[in-house]
Amino acid sequence: MGKGFFNVPIAVNEPVKSYAPGSPEREAVLKAYKSMYNSKTDVPLYINGEDVLTGKTRTMSPPHDHKHVVGSYHLAEKEHVEDAIATALEARKSWSQLPWEQRAAIFLKAAELIAGPYRAKINAATMIAQSKTIHQAEIDSACELVDFLRFNVQYMTEIYKEQPNSSSDAWNRVEYRPLEGFTYAVTPFNFTAIAGNLPSCMALMGNVVVWKPSDSQVFSAKVIMDVFKEAGVPAGVINVVFGDPAMITDTVLASPDFSGLHFTGSTFVFKELWKKIGNNIHNYKTYPRIVGETGGKDFIVAHKTANAKQVATAIVRGAFEFQGQKCSAASRAYIPKSLWDDVKKFVIEDVKSFKMGSPDDMSNFITAVIHEGSFDKLAKYIDQAKSDRDAEIVVGGGYDKSKGYFIEPTVILTTNPKYTTMCTELFGPVITIYVYEDDAYSDTLKLVDGTSEYALTGAILATDRTAITEATTALQNCAGNFYINDKPTGAVVGQQPFGGARASGTNDKAGSAQNLLRWVSPRLIKETFVTPTDYRYPFLGK
Repeated sequence: MGKGFFNVPIAVNEPVKSYAPGSPEREAVLKAYKSMYNSKTDVPLYINGEDVLTGKTRTMSPPHDHKHVVGSYHLAEKEHVEDAIATALEARKSWSQLPWEQRAAIFLKAAELIAGPYRAKINAATMIAQSKTIHQAEIDSACELVDFLRFNVQYMTEIYKEQPNSSSDAWNRVEYRPLEGFTYAVTPFNFTAIAGNLPSCMALMGNVVVWKPSDSQVFSAKVIMDVFKEAGVPAGVINVVFGDPAMITDTVLASPDFSGLHFTGSTFVFKELWKKIGNNIHNYKTYPRIVGETGGKDFIVAHKTANAKQVATAIVRGAFEFQGQKCSAASRAYIPKSLWDDVKKFVIEDVKSFKMGSPDDMSNFITAVIHEGSFDKLAKYIDQAKSDRDAEIVVGGGYDKSKGYFIEPTVILTTNPKYTTMCTELFGPVITIYVYEDDAYSDTLKLVDGTSEYALTGAILATDRTAITEATTALQNCAGNFYINDKPTGAVVGQQPFGGARASGTNDKAGSAQNLLRWVSPRLIKETFVTPTDYRYPFLGK
């Protein structure tokens, strides 16, 4: 075993490649896309380091071409989930005792594999499975996942270095143990980086994991597991199961060894999981850690001193990149009357300039929403806005699912600040705008704070510092990530730790040491050098 205080490589953010015409990265990702799109991938369960083929499968199709099949994945039965749990608990015996630098080396290697030989493959998989443009795939599945892996290693060492004071007669030290038992990672469709980070950050801290990716992200989750295997994650440390989410979750939460949930997904599902954990609390060996990042109804507020073109760009990028399927996406905006005509003109110009289609045509800014359920929900709200008296479609409003699940980027204007699409999370390329009187800025800030149950992200655009200060104070509880003169999306690991409160989650800040601290159970060790031999204290003297 190595001896020493080891310094890990200083974490730096992975540079975002341009994918400009003629660039080698563009050619590489298009080649990988074509190969994967025209192949059939069979995705097994992954339990105890082995591929498990159950024979019960479900097909995978790109959202932008839903009749085309790119492969299938195997569905778990209850016994597979129980096997994953048992395997994880057995693997914990050695994994939890492995020197931290060995765990660090595995995930640093995973980062370099994604940054290098797997970059085109993981980006292409994300483009196919989640209909991301190459830019959105690059900043997510390549750069952000690489950043999570690198920075988490650095955060781990910072946590371990945090030690209590000692005196000459006693040495106090803290060891940051992994949680006792196993953990459960539930990951969403929209970010490959989140899918990779949730199980890996817990494993990095010495925990063992049962991981259930979203059904709509299995295709790219397979690439993540291929990377983890090549990087050297031991058998049983991260086990992957697909299938009926209720059955999988009920089986996991029924185990007395369940010790933690790391979740990203819908608010309703997270609350239901919390309830189930609470109902089972007397069965567990320890109080489970519960970490969740859920929904958002993210806002943009413009002050009368804002630049109209900047406001329009924040709306267009914040609301429509990746079809608005980011938990941080702008979905409601408050614009002063004096700016509205200019903002409206610029937004319409931008939206009408969009090209929409398959992500392998890199001139497309918009692709498809994730599945038919999302498409139908969005179409219903758009149709409602077309018929409601207190709403109108400013631009967009069309949709077509004949080939792919395509929703036109849509801007709704409402005269009702509590109109349904100002309050309800839609998770698609739809933003609703309310125009307020210039002198009603303070009242509008109160409206922003009180309109939504969520508190994830938000943005203020202004040049008046007094207005910025007022908004920063008034909106302090309704956005865990608050942006000044920018769109409310695009958090970068190591720069903007991400998470919100209220119905948006537990605000444990992915991309920071705060999140990793949830996955350890510190133990204080006090060692006394000269042990007392007499119980009597001086105050007992005569």
